[in-house]
Amino acid sequence: MASSAIPPPPLLLLSLLPLYAAASNVTLGSSLSTTSDNPSSWVSPSGDFAFGFRQLNNTNIFLLAIWYARIPDQTIVWQANTNSPVQAGSNIELTANGLNLTDPNGLTIWSAQQNSAISYGAMLDTGNFILSATNTYIYVWQSFDYPTDTILPTQILPLGGMLYSKLSATNYTKGRFELHFMNGDLQLNPIAWPTKYKYTYYYNSGTANPNSSLSGVQLVFNQSGDVFILLGNGSNFQLWQNIFRNSNNYYRATLDFDGVFREYACAKSSDGNQRWSVVGYIPENICANLIDKDYGSGACGYNSYCVANGASISCYCPPGFSYIDPNNENGGCAPDFPPNCEVDNRKSNPEDMYDLIELQDINFPFGDYDQLGPYNSTQCGQACLQDCNCAVSIFNGSYCWKKRLPMSNGRRETALAFVKVMKGIVSSDPISNSKHDKKVIWLSVLFGSSGLFNILLLGVISLMIFSRRQRKSRKDINDSSVFETNLHVFTFEELKKATEEFKEELGRGSFGIVYKGVVKYGSKTQVAVKKLDKLSQGGEMKFKAEVTAIGRTHHRNLVQLLGYCCEGPHRILVYEFMSNGSLENFIFGIPRPDWYQRVQVALGIARGLVYLHEECTTPIIHCDIKPQNILIDELFIPRISDFGLAKSLQLNQTRTHTGIRGTRGYIAPEWFRYVPVTVKVDVYSFGVMLLEIICCRKSVAQEFEDEERAILTDWAYDCFRKGTLDALVENDDVAMNDIKTLQRWVMIAIWCIQEDPLQRPAMSTVLRMLEGYVEVPSPI
Repeated sequence: MASSAIPPPPLLLLSLLPLYAAASNVTLGSSLSTTSDNPSSWVSPSGDFAFGFRQLNNTNIFLLAIWYARIPDQTIVWQANTNSPVQAGSNIELTANGLNLTDPNGLTIWSAQQNSAISYGAMLDTGNFILSATNTYIYVWQSFDYPTDTILPTQILPLGGMLYSKLSATNYTKGRFELHFMNGDLQLNPIAWPTKYKYTYYYNSGTANPNSSLSGVQLVFNQSGDVFILLGNGSNFQLWQNIFRNSNNYYRATLDFDGVFREYACAKSSDGNQRWSVVGYIPENICANLIDKDYGSGACGYNSYCVANGASISCYCPPGFSYIDPNNENGGCAPDFPPNCEVDNRKSNPEDMYDLIELQDINFPFGDYDQLGPYNSTQCGQACLQDCNCAVSIFNGSYCWKKRLPMSNGRRETALAFVKVMKGIVSSDPISNSKHDKKVIWLSVLFGSSGLFNILLLGVISLMIFSRRQRKSRKDINDSSVFETNLHVFTFEELKKATEEFKEELGRGSFGIVYKGVVKYGSKTQVAVKKLDKLSQGGEMKFKAEVTAIGRTHHRNLVQLLGYCCEGPHRILVYEFMSNGSLENFIFGIPRPDWYQRVQVALGIARGLVYLHEECTTPIIHCDIKPQNILIDELFIPRISDFGLAKSLQLNQTRTHTGIRGTRGYIAPEWFRYVPVTVKVDVYSFGVMLLEIICCRKSVAQEFEDEERAILTDWAYDCFRKGTLDALVENDDVAMNDIKTLQRWVMIAIWCIQEDPLQRPAMSTVLRMLEGYVEVPSPI
């Protein structure tokens, strides 16, 4: 990450910034109870934050907490007495000694008390709850000094400060990860649960330095929403790249239960559709980072494997294993069978007891007790099957590694895993033998009963079987497994109602029309419903391509596919709704966006393409990158959309054959040569679009009388060659004041649109050049 010089701010001033936040005082003697008729919380003046009791999962258990009060999920950002939630009947009171939390029997179970006499308390608009001493403006206690898993804008984590994750999404007990800011360095550590032993860090900022002026002194979350480490010399170390900040957003930075430290943003709208979006995170890939060959289970717990999808991760159990806690998929898995090689205390042939399940691209890289080779994949699987101690064998090339339970550090990477499971545990038959046996018993009883009773029962059972088959038929049509996704399946009637019979059209594209709708997806959510109206073979192929490609992707710069409908002749895709329209409207509208907004948009698009090309499980060529296919969300973050023309590559492929795709003006020359295309076609399209973002004009503009200016790519090259870059951004003083970035970006665009795809840089190189980490050679 980059460091940038800033004037050295006085540390005391930084630490006192929250003093000036608006407050609504809580008087001495005020109290809150889980059962009384008193107000359930003390609210900040703006109503943004509340302090009080939060009921957990509709139980009689409560947390004393602070939360965002004006968004639908009322996200908790601080809690007291974390490992011991309180029961109904508990009470919190503000006294002259401080806050006192008592259980239903009146016994104190937590307190925030000071030697100084307390004058009042207050819930500030910053999310900080404070206690103030008599006749002073000094806070003698504040929740900002005792963070749990979250920090907020204006909050500072000093040397020695720490955060700890929750155990799961719904369990607020201290979890498996901690953030420590110590010795000038920010570290993320896995914690053995429940022993709390701290393992070696899986991320560190590298800001510790014997020279105190170069070492970290504070982790700062400033009022603008930037998260950085302040160094002793006044410069800062950014934890992630800056995005376009918006004063109409809420922000928070949370050490999540999966071990990733993420910054989130949420629009301050009042339409009830606000959702948190990830705007930055560390580490980049916790599945790869959280690896310890000697200790620990990895990111997902023992006997599971981790798959990273941009800012999020997913934890999976191998076949024949189940989550130890169904409510905590990150807590590891356990076998559904007793692992042994004996039946009734007698040795048995392993092949009679176990099956081998192959898992492509899954590896458990450490903990092997035997290495065999050279072997082929069949020999590797058989070696595990015949070994009573072996739980899984890993084949990678010509060697085979055998491993015992528990398996650790599982992750997706190039390898072939053979998991040994007891026969009958994993069945391809949806109706198990036991269920089949029960049917036989019921039929025996049936035909041994009276005739009239039999007739009635047969009628009922016939109706039940018919109904079940009808449901199964509908399920087969809409089953997400058809497309290997975990997306929500909508019925056609649901989407017809959601769109008011496809009333409000948002846009048109190849193969379909996009409508605005509102669905019940958790809470009422605005969505974009794409109805594919051409049911030719090409249209169906496009539908399958979109569902398969997008269903497996997750990145903050991609439009998220929420679900689909595949009912009868209907092929419909349901996307999250982007409130700010397309990039086309954004950069070609009036007034044009400022230079720094355009810079952040271009960087976001580049990051999304890097993910598609290099970070997906299956690399994807988009094939139709253009402003109409880039949408802008409520935070002005760009999202790549329309994967209908996407072409997936296998892991060992670099190119693919396909017909001409894309849109005139953005199509790479190799499309017309009928040769295999690569990800470089997207690089070409990005280069054209980058020039459009820089200049705020279309790539082909017939309104110019001067033919030299009509084709943007030609004109930009001429301006660069002649040294007249000011013509590209005329009347844009901010861009001209950033002339070095302007020149570098024009050079990058020229490299992207080289006719020979081999001369175009990869998108990961393009991104590093845009960010200034890689020098850009002159394209002339």
